[in-house]
Amino acid sequence: MQKNYETELLKTQMEVQEQTLKTVAYDLHDNIGQLLSLTTITLSSINLNDSEKTAGKIALIEDLTLRSIKEVKALSRLLHGEEIVSRGLKSAIEFELEWLKRSDKFRIIFDHNMPVYNIDSAKETILFRLFQEIINNIIQHAKATEININLETTTDSLRLTISDDGIGFNVDEILNRKAGMGLHNIMKRSAMINGTASIISTPLKGATITINVPYK
Repeated sequence: MQKNYETELLKTQMEVQEQTLKTVAYDLHDNIGQLLSLTTITLSSINLNDSEKTAGKIALIEDLTLRSIKEVKALSRLLHGEEIVSRGLKSAIEFELEWLKRSDKFRIIFDHNMPVYNIDSAKETILFRLFQEIINNIIQHAKATEININLETTTDSLRLTISDDGIGFNVDEILNRKAGMGLHNIMKRSAMINGTASIISTPLKGATITINVPYK
């Protein structure tokens, strides 16, 4: 059982890193790539004989360059996936949500009450990966406009709840098909850290997934 746990933990860590690289690739293409392309176009349009317009274009190029540098620095922080998780689950979720908010596709609400308690880093890594997996499912399938995340501690457990206002689904039907592998994985990994996963959804009424993990 210990060997299976360690294998699953290693797989989870690799998935966290893979998701991070996907985010980096997306941002390089859709954000930094556009900034640099706009910089190149502006540079090529400069006419040195028109000093007034040239000054304005140089100012724009300077602004684009500074924005590009800022974005690259942000990506460099994102690449340190293990460091993000080591800050704690709440900080890791906040950092991940920063990138999701930039898309302007969703209204994001994140509530938490994280006091002094900390669970071990292995559990936090698995919980963070579960968070990533649920959010990815919402992005790809739910057609949602709002995502609510609640991270709270009770007397003896940590509870992560993620809900959306998307199209929802029939839980039993999805679990009985291969399409439910993602949901099975959420329940399996929750059980692996002695937790439970509750999946509630109704077609056209969104979905709510709650993961409870004991402290002790």
